[in-house]
Amino acid sequence: MTWKPRLGAFPLDGGYCFRVWAPQARTVEVVIQRTADDAARGQTSGTPAQAECPHGAHARVEQAHGAQEGGDELVLPMERVEGGYFTAFSTALRAADRYRYRVDGAGPFPDPASRFQPEGVHGPSELVDPSLFCWTDAGWGGVALSDAIFYELHVGTFSAEGTFAGVVERLPKLVELGVTVLELMPLADFAGQRNWGYDGVSLFAPARCYGRPDDLRRLVNEAHRLGLGVILDVVYNHLGPDGNYLAAYSPYYFSRERHTAWGAGPDFDGPHSSAVREFFIENALYWLHEFHLDGLRLDATHTIVDTSRLHILAELAERVHAACAPRRVLLIAEDNRNLAQLVRPRSAGGWGLDAVWADDWHHQMRRLLAQDHEGYYRDYRGTVEDLAATIRQGWLYTGQHSRHWGAPRGTDPAGLAPRQFVVCLQNHDQVGNRALGERLHHQIDLAAWRAASALLMCLPQTPLLFMGQEWAATSPFLFFTDHDEELGRQVTAGRRREFRHFSAFADPEAQRRIPDPQAEATFRASQLDWDEIRREPHASIRRLYQTLLSLRRREPALRSAQLAVHQVEAAGADSLVLRRPGDGEGDWLIVVRLRGRGAVDLRGHAVAEPGTGRRWAICLTTEDAAFSPQPNPPQVDLTTGGPLLHFAVPAAVLLRERHA
Repeated sequence: MTWKPRLGAFPLDGGYCFRVWAPQARTVEVVIQRTADDAARGQTSGTPAQAECPHGAHARVEQAHGAQEGGDELVLPMERVEGGYFTAFSTALRAADRYRYRVDGAGPFPDPASRFQPEGVHGPSELVDPSLFCWTDAGWGGVALSDAIFYELHVGTFSAEGTFAGVVERLPKLVELGVTVLELMPLADFAGQRNWGYDGVSLFAPARCYGRPDDLRRLVNEAHRLGLGVILDVVYNHLGPDGNYLAAYSPYYFSRERHTAWGAGPDFDGPHSSAVREFFIENALYWLHEFHLDGLRLDATHTIVDTSRLHILAELAERVHAACAPRRVLLIAEDNRNLAQLVRPRSAGGWGLDAVWADDWHHQMRRLLAQDHEGYYRDYRGTVEDLAATIRQGWLYTGQHSRHWGAPRGTDPAGLAPRQFVVCLQNHDQVGNRALGERLHHQIDLAAWRAASALLMCLPQTPLLFMGQEWAATSPFLFFTDHDEELGRQVTAGRRREFRHFSAFADPEAQRRIPDPQAEATFRASQLDWDEIRREPHASIRRLYQTLLSLRRREPALRSAQLAVHQVEAAGADSLVLRRPGDGEGDWLIVVRLRGRGAVDLRGHAVAEPGTGRRWAICLTTEDAAFSPQPNPPQVDLTTGGPLLHFAVPAAVLLRERHA
């Protein structure tokens, strides 16, 4: 890996180089917090060391001359260089020393590109030497999108330990399950000890409550050893409300005119935006190189405003892919606009991202299975016909008027590969943004959950699982924070006020029953109980997921890389038929009953006609004894010229072509 850091404090030529952007400052100093051991070590004497800090015009900053000692502090003056940056260099420092910056006498403040905040986001930054970690993944080349089965997890609630080590301990369980890529919710450090991660303010520093930077490296290294990729959710549309010190260095980081739902958005197209863009692109490259991550999920890209000739997302994609080649790195947008431009190649006028979260499928399924109809769900009828159209296209809205948004929504996705659409039955937003954090399987019967899960695993799109769904975990995933008392009161009140427009919470008393995000009990309730996987009905549902994921990985017809045209049709008001071509190795036919009981008669239907000299054979049903403690499999007649199925409960049937 040839990338070299350009921001923050990083090892260079036997010392540490410091570099920070403060374009309006007259003076910036590095204030180093010295321990007794540091003082005894002192500074080297002799000819001042010279370093070439990477900023275009190389600054020569003397390591000894000009340094000032005061008590337990060492103060290094920084030199102003081109572009409003300040640099300094010293050989008198080592990993684990702590420092802050003083800007025109104010502060000291933590480093905006701090690698670690051991005392919290308001405390000093810590020097980190990434070369001290011994990687063993030299042969790892990343994960192709065609092989991706994402598993989203929150480090703090994934295990009882709530740490990187707690994730490492359970990696064999995820390998056993059959997912291929872990998607870690944001890790940028935040105020307090618990948070979803979208309130991050130290964008380069892994959250201290989960462990040290090398603990994260150990997680990635071990995942690679076991054959798992790891991508990270990053937030480039806003910073959190507590501990954001960027404005102490420059007033140009954030736009004064553009605001997101979470506060001011970064200024990516103003007069001083080149340095702002560099800051965020540097952050992306940092995570990918220094932690060997396999990609990034870019949060809420629809809220990023940029009128530049080259959109920040297009520039980020171009530079990341170039800097990481030949290693495969995936860039995935979360974007509610159904914007095909995001994932079209640059050569076709697109921005060159690899994939996009496509929520229409999730919304259709919730509308159909749980009858959700308020908020953005009012844009969906929840019919099997609409569900089939969503699968065929990748998303439903391709320019139609949206009642919820009050405007047309979506673009034509023609030409995009199915695998570029990431779809799910659960994710952190669609569970955690519910008032009570209910998962879909908490609100529907488990037979329907098994059927819906089978459909997800058989889609040509790329599936994403949310931690615990593979065993129908009983734990909710609630919204939780740990802000200071005053901000915490505002967050709690705002959370409850947010749901007043929903009929179930129109009553103030009902709003008061919404769990307090500031309460530690809310966080604890969201932690997974891994003991459940040994009990029914959880154990059998997990076996179903293992079986489905194994089929998806090994069967050519079920792999998301298949670009051949798939067929999908409604079969009445409650059932759907999906045919996946097998490139001469036999097609697959998936018949899914999503609601109630009844017959699905596919006799004479072209979608269910086996090829010449072939016949259909049952591979599995989701109501087999292996997958249901109370099995109730459908009756399947394959002797009548086409499948005739009688369902007593919702279920999915997987059929495969065999030679007659």
